[in-house]
Amino acid sequence: MKRTLIRYKTKPEMTGKNAELIAGVFEELKAAKPEGLRYLSLRLDDGTFVHFVETEADDGTNALPQLASFQAFQSGVRERCAEPPVFGGVTIVGNYRMLNEG
Repeated sequence: MKRTLIRYKTKPEMTGKNAELIAGVFEELKAAKPEGLRYLSLRLDDGTFVHFVETEADDGTNALPQLASFQAFQSGVRERCAEPPVFGGVTIVGNYRMLNEG
């Protein structure tokens, strides 16, 4: 299993557009129901977005990049950012009913 946390801050005028694109990804995920993938996205009040991706495969392969909506989200993401995306592995230290433990 691989867990990745991505954090970035959007330009104020692009925060809404970024959130709309992410919503499209979740709509497609709900329809496609890909196995082996868990995904959470948070929008902070200051325009910062945090994404948490968990894949069952140790090498991190997943269906997310194959989705048309995710490709649309990725297109132009750096232009929407005031602070570029920072990626990193993450280890869950504690979890109370937030993430499925099964």
